[in-house]
Amino acid sequence: MAAAERRAFAHKINRTVAAEVRKQVSRERSGSPHSSRRCSSSLGVPLTEIIEPLDFEDVLLSRPPDAEPGPLRDLVEFPADDLELLLQPRECRTTEPGIPEDGKLDAQVRAAVEMYTEDWIIAHRRYQHLSASYSPITTETQKERQKGLTRQVFEQDASGDEKSSPEDSDDPRHSSGSPEDTPRSSGASGIFDLRNLAADSLLPSLLERAAPEDVDRRNEALRRQHRPRTLLSLYPAPDEDEAVERCSRPEPPREHFGQRILVKCLSLKFEIEIEPIFGILALYDVREKKKISENFYFDLNSDSTKGLLRAHGTHPAISTLARSAIFSVTYPSPDIFLVIKLEKVLQQGDISECCEPYMVMKEADTAKNKEKLEKLRLAAEQFCTRLGRYRMPFAWTAVHLANIVSSAGQPDRDSDSEGERRPAWTDRRRRGPPDRTSSGDDACSFSGFRPATLTVTNFFKQEAERLSDEDLFKFLADMRRPSSLLRRLRPVTAQLKIDISPAPENPHFCLSPELLHVKPYPDPRGRPTKEILEFPAREVYAPHTSYRNLLYVYPHSLNFSSRQGSVRNLTVRVQYMAGEDPSQALPVIFGKSSCSEFTRDAFTPVVYHNKSPEFYEEFKLRLPACVTENHHLLFTFYHVSCQPRPGAALETPVGFTWIPLLQHSRLRTGPFCLPVSVDQPPPSYSVLTPDVALPGMRWVDGHKGVFSVELTAVSSVHPQDPHLDKFFTLVHVLEEGAFPFRLKDGVLSEGTVEQELRASLAALRLASPEPLVAFSHHVLDKLVRLVVRPPIIGGQIVNLGRGAFEAMAHVVSVVHRSLESAQDSRGHCPLLAAYVYYAFRLPGTEPSLPGGVPPVTVQPATLARGPGRPASLYLARSKSISSSNPDLAVALGSVDDEVSRILASKVKSMALHLILGQRLDTPRKLRFPGRFLDDIAALVGSVGMEVITRVHKDAELAERLNASLAFFLSDLLSLADRGFVFSLVRAHYKQVASRLQSAPNPAVLLTLRMDFTRILCSHEHYVTLNLPCCPLSPPASPSPSVSSTTSQSSTFSSQAPDSKVTSMFELSGPFRQQHFLAGLLLTELALALEPEAEGASLLHKKAISAVHNLLCGHDADPRYAESTVKARVAELYLPLLSLARDTLLRLHDFAEGPGQRSRLASMLDSDTEGEGDIGGTINPSVAMAIAGGPLAPGSRASISQGPATGSRSGCPLSAESSRTLLVCVLWVLKNAEPVLLQHWAADLSPPQLGRLLDLLYLCLAAFEYKGKKAFERINSLTFKKSLDMKARLEEAILGTIGARQEMVRRSRERSPFGNQENVRWRKNITHWRQTSDRVDKTKEEMEHEALVDGNLATEVSLVVLDTLEIIVQTVMLSEARESVLGAVLKVVLYSLGSAQSALFLQHGLATQRALVSKFPELLFEEETELCADLCLRLLRHCGSRISTIRTHASASLYLLMRQNFEIGNNFARVKMQVTMSLSSLVGTTQNFSEEHLRRSLKTILTYAEEEVGLRDSTFAEQVQDLMFNLHMILTDTVKMKEHQEDPEMLIDLMYRIARGYQGSPDLRLTWLQNMAGKHAELGNHAEAAQCMVHAAALVAEYLALLEDSRHLPVGCVSFQNISSNVLEESAISDDILSPDEEGFCSGKHFTELGLVGLLEQAAAYFTMGGLYEAVNEVYKTLIPILEAHRDYKKLAAVHGKLQEAFTKIMLQSSGWERVFGTYFRVGFYGARFGDLDEQEFVYKEPSITKLAEISHRLEEFYTERFGEDVVEIIKDSNPVDKTKLDPQKAYIQITYVEPHFDTYELKDRVTYFDRNYGLRTFLFCTPFTPDGRAHGELHEQHKRKTLLSTDHAFPYIKTRIHVCHREETVLTPVEVAIEDMQKKTRELAFATEQDPPDAKMLQMVLQGSVGPTVNQGPLEVAQVFLAEIPEDPKLFRHHNKLRLCFKDFCKKCEDALRKNKALIGPDQKEYHRELERNYTRLREALQPLLTQRLPQLLAPTTASLRNSLNRASFRKPDL
Repeated sequence: MAAAERRAFAHKINRTVAAEVRKQVSRERSGSPHSSRRCSSSLGVPLTEIIEPLDFEDVLLSRPPDAEPGPLRDLVEFPADDLELLLQPRECRTTEPGIPEDGKLDAQVRAAVEMYTEDWIIAHRRYQHLSASYSPITTETQKERQKGLTRQVFEQDASGDEKSSPEDSDDPRHSSGSPEDTPRSSGASGIFDLRNLAADSLLPSLLERAAPEDVDRRNEALRRQHRPRTLLSLYPAPDEDEAVERCSRPEPPREHFGQRILVKCLSLKFEIEIEPIFGILALYDVREKKKISENFYFDLNSDSTKGLLRAHGTHPAISTLARSAIFSVTYPSPDIFLVIKLEKVLQQGDISECCEPYMVMKEADTAKNKEKLEKLRLAAEQFCTRLGRYRMPFAWTAVHLANIVSSAGQPDRDSDSEGERRPAWTDRRRRGPPDRTSSGDDACSFSGFRPATLTVTNFFKQEAERLSDEDLFKFLADMRRPSSLLRRLRPVTAQLKIDISPAPENPHFCLSPELLHVKPYPDPRGRPTKEILEFPAREVYAPHTSYRNLLYVYPHSLNFSSRQGSVRNLTVRVQYMAGEDPSQALPVIFGKSSCSEFTRDAFTPVVYHNKSPEFYEEFKLRLPACVTENHHLLFTFYHVSCQPRPGAALETPVGFTWIPLLQHSRLRTGPFCLPVSVDQPPPSYSVLTPDVALPGMRWVDGHKGVFSVELTAVSSVHPQDPHLDKFFTLVHVLEEGAFPFRLKDGVLSEGTVEQELRASLAALRLASPEPLVAFSHHVLDKLVRLVVRPPIIGGQIVNLGRGAFEAMAHVVSVVHRSLESAQDSRGHCPLLAAYVYYAFRLPGTEPSLPGGVPPVTVQPATLARGPGRPASLYLARSKSISSSNPDLAVALGSVDDEVSRILASKVKSMALHLILGQRLDTPRKLRFPGRFLDDIAALVGSVGMEVITRVHKDAELAERLNASLAFFLSDLLSLADRGFVFSLVRAHYKQVASRLQSAPNPAVLLTLRMDFTRILCSHEHYVTLNLPCCPLSPPASPSPSVSSTTSQSSTFSSQAPDSKVTSMFELSGPFRQQHFLAGLLLTELALALEPEAEGASLLHKKAISAVHNLLCGHDADPRYAESTVKARVAELYLPLLSLARDTLLRLHDFAEGPGQRSRLASMLDSDTEGEGDIGGTINPSVAMAIAGGPLAPGSRASISQGPATGSRSGCPLSAESSRTLLVCVLWVLKNAEPVLLQHWAADLSPPQLGRLLDLLYLCLAAFEYKGKKAFERINSLTFKKSLDMKARLEEAILGTIGARQEMVRRSRERSPFGNQENVRWRKNITHWRQTSDRVDKTKEEMEHEALVDGNLATEVSLVVLDTLEIIVQTVMLSEARESVLGAVLKVVLYSLGSAQSALFLQHGLATQRALVSKFPELLFEEETELCADLCLRLLRHCGSRISTIRTHASASLYLLMRQNFEIGNNFARVKMQVTMSLSSLVGTTQNFSEEHLRRSLKTILTYAEEEVGLRDSTFAEQVQDLMFNLHMILTDTVKMKEHQEDPEMLIDLMYRIARGYQGSPDLRLTWLQNMAGKHAELGNHAEAAQCMVHAAALVAEYLALLEDSRHLPVGCVSFQNISSNVLEESAISDDILSPDEEGFCSGKHFTELGLVGLLEQAAAYFTMGGLYEAVNEVYKTLIPILEAHRDYKKLAAVHGKLQEAFTKIMLQSSGWERVFGTYFRVGFYGARFGDLDEQEFVYKEPSITKLAEISHRLEEFYTERFGEDVVEIIKDSNPVDKTKLDPQKAYIQITYVEPHFDTYELKDRVTYFDRNYGLRTFLFCTPFTPDGRAHGELHEQHKRKTLLSTDHAFPYIKTRIHVCHREETVLTPVEVAIEDMQKKTRELAFATEQDPPDAKMLQMVLQGSVGPTVNQGPLEVAQVFLAEIPEDPKLFRHHNKLRLCFKDFCKKCEDALRKNKALIGPDQKEYHRELERNYTRLREALQPLLTQRLPQLLAPTTASLRNSLNRASFRKPDL
């Protein structure tokens, strides 16, 4: 409804006296909500200006710490243990540390080892976890806190449980129920005797008369019991989109892993088993052409087979017996293959020969091939004994991982189909249990697939020429093609079973790639699983966190083709040499399978008889910690003789080469192509490379490179990047001071080192990103050290600050860029955050552990240019822009996202400085030197400036800088002088404010400022920072009881209001000065809520969300659990109440949404009127007018002083924002000190109080319980989502979405799923987002939601009730008391009318009783509206299914009667209202339970009988009469319930009840409205409109009795044009009613405005039904009334609607577009129907209803009622002979009928509408022949026409009307012929004259008229009837008429032919000629028949002959 009208109390409160007004103006804010808040008049500081805060530290010093009582003391100051230093031991994955133990490590390794072992050092704020940033309130935490809620009992949920009450069971015997079957009075003695019922329990306290104060006290005590501690835990968690303050502790740096797959090798079985076979597994990525894991060696041989190698085997180490491996894949892709290679012991013969037996022999033929096998076994045994240490390649295969992962969700398949799907090899799978769900479409995620067991059956034999990786990649690519070449090869058949599954979280028995035991490792003897090191396909950016130092050697190929001599079976031996002596080979080569853990040498497999073999071997070496110049790899090439020849050695060395591992102190890695020497290398060869031609040595192929090999290191010690290497080397040289130092070719001396170092710092930006990120911790540590501890060279301090700082910025930026995808919501890089949080430390201040020696304070080195400053502090990463130290003045622009990290590290360094320097006990003002604070201020200023200037260029960056700055200041609050920090905040605010004036889009800046404020307020000691305990609060006073109120300064007394209290509830100067942060936050909110604020919707949401978030935090915070403490906290938010009150008109209006329709229907109530069932369609202002509109009686003024229309100014708030704001207001009301609220309420002016009550009213509407069913309905689209969408839509419409929001959204949606770092809490971002992910919630979830929603609704209502009680106590003695109390009562009534829990209703009804007993005049002396409402609500609750509700409701109703009786010795008013309420209740409520209501009636009777005080009066007797009367109405309604399913019967019953109330207009009106509601529900708009017209006529009759007004209709007669039925309402005449009798016609409808409302509703229904002509008639009556009222606004609207109606009539002139209704005659025959037997009705059905449809509907309905095979539909429309029917059955005859009009009527009924409105006569025709058939020859075909007349004209207030008259006419055959010919002629004429012409239709009609073959066509008719002149003169007339018809017919045929000729094209010429020929034939045949003359045609007709076609009897019967 319009804003002012909508508020129920807008018409309640008196204008105040002049003095009041003056007093009010002098208050800080005037009552009008439109006064801008920017200037708070009395306190003089506009909101836009930032007030200078109090000096925090001084305030605290001035207060004695024990000034506060117990629990409040903690709010005064931060706890003493707020800051602490934690040394967190670094988590080690393995049980052994795995770091080298060798004593002498060089500086680089030492630094690395230190770095990987030192503890994390954390500056910890002990209470930080209580801040919203660290423990956010999310849906999960809310669920946690919602556990243990009690289920609230709600009526609407209860109704579902007991579906049918006893009376519901349909008994066919008594359910015939025609409207006339029981007389009105039968109920009293009827079925249920009221006296014999049991009553509900009585309220013992009800009959004793207690003092009102005691009652209040008792009610309050009861209300306080069992209340939830927190309100906000019942409300959805704050919106995560806004959570800018959210930060999580960074995860400690950990080793990087991709997605991990566990591969278990189960068994390997060949067709023949003769020798050991060894396996190698590795992953290859075909797209990247890269091997992406190291090798895993396994051995599945049986012990006997292994025994063949006894001669060579040492005892195998347990680590080499692993059969399962965990592979890690960082970049899963569909191109990854798991390649399995098999090797066997070297033997004579090439690979093909050795494979032959495996390919030929089958296991099945073992017996047949026994001898062969024996021979093979012997040979194998010999080879194993002799050549057991050499291997040869054997076979290979590959498994395509993507297939395993993607098809892991599909059912098992057989190997055949697998073979089809997978080229060239098959694998059968067994499925594991389906425990992991397949991960949707993303086929390449290797993390969530179902485990699969593969059986690989086909292997390909290795080909000697194609062993290299290049060849392998070609094979793999080929394998993926459908026509794979490999498929054509003959396979080696075998069965390898492997299990592939996602690796578990913490697998047991795991070995790291260094063979260290990974925790948990329960038993060292268990068979291990190996972690396989990944070689990622692309760069992985992750810092090293543990010591790793591995070297991989890959020999690729060897070319000995030019080498002379016997060199065929070549193998390469690799050794790691620490010197040149053979004994110096180190055991650092990792063993493969079933051997020792480390070996000193290793061999490549041998390719038989190949001089230039290729290799696929991988050697893995553990690099020693200290690699020196002498360390090298030695390669020795051997020829192995496979045949044992006498005298020939087993292996002959045929070449040597080597690789020195260090060069210029850098590790050498990469590809090498080495020359091979034939001779042993000479001494001290190892320092040179083999490329140097040493004298006297022979080389293979003339010193060319013939051996290609590649080295790769995976090391967290050697950076393998020249720039990093150089930087580290220089830094270590400096640290050790070992000059001179040899660097590459030059020598470093002290003089050159500074220059080199500067160059090296600058060159860091050239380092490649991957190693830079990997070594970022090392680099940053060194850089920090250079800044903080400048090196001393030659006694001089070298200041490298600037270079180091820029380098640092560069490193940070590289790390940041490399990890773009992993950033958190604010774009911060988790790696950097983790570094600062855990690893960053101040150099040189090693923290001693607690209990140790206190740390020595290090004397800081002084800076060259800034003497006397503690560098460790000043320079500790502080990015100060300081004039005194130009070196550090780096322009801020050169770094962007680094700022945040640099600020963070600065905070940490300050914290470390305080803790390590033991300065935490010093006063805050002395903790840091002043110049340092100046620098900080400068820094904050410049970052702030940067934010403001960048905001329009790079919004995202500005957003991040803004957040970083806020976090920095928030952190400073924990360390530095808080007053100083507040001054920085204020300075920043001023900066922003100065820019706001000129900003092109100020909303963006405001958004940033709001985020800034929100982050500041998320400080864990936010409450303390607001100085909650200082005395801005008023002197406490005892709670005012009723008696002492006189002494209080009550609302309207002459004492001045308490300015202290006022300033607590306003954003006054003192408030903002003392509660600095809360002031900032609420000021932001106030400015955002200003009507003219820019970009409002977004800002509303942000500001409200910030407040909500804080309040949620307070609710969850254990420190504020006590109510006294929470009341203090609530004081920080008191201005919220005034803010919300003044924003009232812009809040979303929950009271009028469609969700409320069901309630509006049953509550005929001034604040929410509108017949519920059409709530969505009828204009709310219409409803308001019905409600008695703004013309309230008396000289009452509006409650708000704003303009009466109160247009909503400014941008309205979205529903979601409004709800959240309201819940915050309720939080304050719940937790604030009641005494304070009382003081405040006393100071409010009536308009302000009125708005406060409006606010409470809105709260009730916003949080109303929706019921379980609603949760099920909106399952897939939860409430919040729709609200959110609505808000977005509003924004889009209002054009407030701009770049701003886009920027905000973009910054949130940068990475694929929100952000990875915080993925933990992002799982289901908000209340609704999770629902949108999965549409269906489980039953439990919905149950839970309903449970929480029920509790929230109950608690909200109780908080509102508490507040109302406070208001009532405050205004008890004020002058404006009545108006305020009336408004209070309205809110109470509203709360009783909405869906409420039993718990609330007990308290609500108790409050209502107290109110009524204290102020009876409210109900009984004012207009009746409140009383009527109250009766309706109480009755509704008396019928509740829940007994406690009934108990309280019947008590209230009883008290109401008693109260009314005591005032005037009768309670006519309550009687009247209760009776009306019951009728309305019964009519509109579906699931209404009369048995429960009867019990309540009985309860009330019992009260009356037990009442002692009124024994002597007639009270008990009157109560009894009323109860019996109500009981009777109820009995009527039982009937209605039986017919609930039969709409016609139901309406008939309602009609009958309404008729029964002919004598009491109020009730008749109520029932007419009930009927209208029912019709509207069924979609019968015309009937609903008729009901409204009847209601209006009723009211008009009544008004005509009262006065004779010219502009009012004169009773019913004026409505005759709308409907002839309306005259029924004239029954109200003087004899029935004297208008002045109390309680009669007193409803709000019996006024002029009520009449207007009813008429408007009628017009609305007519419009919906498409009866636009009737709309005009309705408005004809309405317009004079509106004119008399000079209501031009409505007149404008009415004429607008009229214009629409007339336009629609024009557009739909032909009438076919409008469909009015179809009519059927329905006759009921059979005793089963009871009173319906032999009754005929005309039914009005929706238009275009087919006969079959209604027939089916009625048949189905009555079958359901009477049972199967009882109901029969009579198929014809002949008269029914009752005697021939089966008495046991029920017969229904249904006939289609058409409206019929006499000729004279058709003159008036011109339009289609006229012919479909006001219908009383209907016609149907039945063809028959004398012998009983329906159709026969022309000369015997008769027709019976039946005319039916109904009691009333359609449309009427019901859809079936009784037939009151029936008349039949029989047509003779010739008359039938005349009718047929006339019809044909009409059709021809229509087709001819149609415009535009329709050739097809014309030809069809012509063909039917002149076509020769037409059976019973025109010619035949003529021949039958016109051939001879009839003998009977009576028939001459007919004969002649038929002749004339034929003449007309011929003429029309001719016209039609002429028209056709003009229309056709050339292609139809022939067809037309044919038609013309046919026509000529027809005319010629007819000619003789038409020319005969009748002898007596001109003679006068006999008197008895009547024109049977136009008989008088067809006229309307005069009824």
